[in-house]
Amino acid sequence: MASPRTQQALERLAGLTPKQIVEELDRYIVGQADAKKAVAIALRNRWRRQRAPDAIRDEISPNNIILVGPTGVGKTEIARRLARLAGAPFVKVEASKFTEVGYVGRDVESMVRDLVESAVNMVRGEREGEVQEVAKQKVEERLLDLLLPVPPDIKQANPTSAAAGGAHLFVVSPSGSVAHETDASEVRYSRTREKLKQLLIDGQLDEREIEIEVTQQAPVMFDMMVPQGAPEGMDNISDMLQEMLPKRKKKRYVKVSEARRILLGEELEKLINKEDVTADALERVQTMGIIFLDEIDKIAGQRGPQSGGPDVSREGVQRDLLPIVEGSNVQTKYGMVKTDHVLFVAAGAFHVAKPSDLIPELQGRFPIRVELQSLTEADFVRIMTEPENALTKQYSALVEAEGAKLEFTADGVAEIARIAAHVNERMENIGARRLHTVMTTLLEDVLFGLPDSGVKTVKVDRALVQSRLSTIADDEDLRRYIL
Repeated sequence: MASPRTQQALERLAGLTPKQIVEELDRYIVGQADAKKAVAIALRNRWRRQRAPDAIRDEISPNNIILVGPTGVGKTEIARRLARLAGAPFVKVEASKFTEVGYVGRDVESMVRDLVESAVNMVRGEREGEVQEVAKQKVEERLLDLLLPVPPDIKQANPTSAAAGGAHLFVVSPSGSVAHETDASEVRYSRTREKLKQLLIDGQLDEREIEIEVTQQAPVMFDMMVPQGAPEGMDNISDMLQEMLPKRKKKRYVKVSEARRILLGEELEKLINKEDVTADALERVQTMGIIFLDEIDKIAGQRGPQSGGPDVSREGVQRDLLPIVEGSNVQTKYGMVKTDHVLFVAAGAFHVAKPSDLIPELQGRFPIRVELQSLTEADFVRIMTEPENALTKQYSALVEAEGAKLEFTADGVAEIARIAAHVNERMENIGARRLHTVMTTLLEDVLFGLPDSGVKTVKVDRALVQSRLSTIADDEDLRRYIL
């Protein structure tokens, strides 16, 4: 049974039906309905499995997916948005970076280690959010102690009560009753401290310098002990050595704003239980983890003995992937991780190779295949206008930062889409990424001239687009190097 915190994370999926997941993806990604439907079902199944009877729950394996389509059509964006939507540990890796065991380079188990690191950071961030207010209060008290130390006379009068908030005088009456009176110096100190606290909260003391004691970072020599391309696990030795050596303290003069940041990190470190974070992160990985394996077509190729060269280990990488995708135990510095219920989403253009060129065993580990469609001119128009993070909105925000305004007319957007589609047809089809090159070239003079040009409004219509881009788009040599 999942822990209460993991259950809370899973319950967030309860309100996301497959249709709602697709609608959320539609806010950022244009088209590709089949791919969105497949990943929506896969994500919803994570929650459905947790609701299944205990006897069958462990038998329900995730349906891993291969997204097949040319570059720039939204494969990576679908996986990235899916992970954000689920609040699940997510890591994107390039299959072409891995090498077969025995060769210098990254082995496939490193993707699981990266996923665990991602989960630890995610859970730690959640814990920090829970104790943030408590930590801030403790930091304020420490800063006040540095800005206004307790006077020696108050400390000597009563060290315990001075530390707790003041010294007291005890008076015995003739009848024998005991009363206490607050020392006048302590009253002044408390009043001054309260005023200083308000100034600190308002940020009026941020530029004042104070002396604090900080823990020095580990010497750089430990980083040098792990050479490039060293086997996985070498960095663990460096971490162990750093933990064994005593921490060195050093006094520094810093501004209050910087001291607040340093002390906040120290207080959060004290308030967060590392073992609890690690246990929750490992469970989150095993229950909800998603690994996006990009460029999987780069490890596909001819089967059988290879003649050598840089691709000699491609089939070996596929065989190393088999146990990870099927489900195995992977040793990480945080403990053993089972990959049985980690969801794998693979993607590749498959221009040269085909999914059937993968070894049969690996094909069987990815039972769902979805083909993404190439983007058309109409799709480009939608990409520039519909998504919440549309390219036109991004450039408008950049220009507004200079106090100017950028306006795109409907015919201007249509012309940009036409040129992007035309260039994709005549050259390599890089999908929606072509819009970035076209927009950069189109607005180069505008972005370079601001703010010196004094222009307040820039209107991007068909005439402007044609005057800036038509010559480049029609000239094959210019197009090759610029667009």
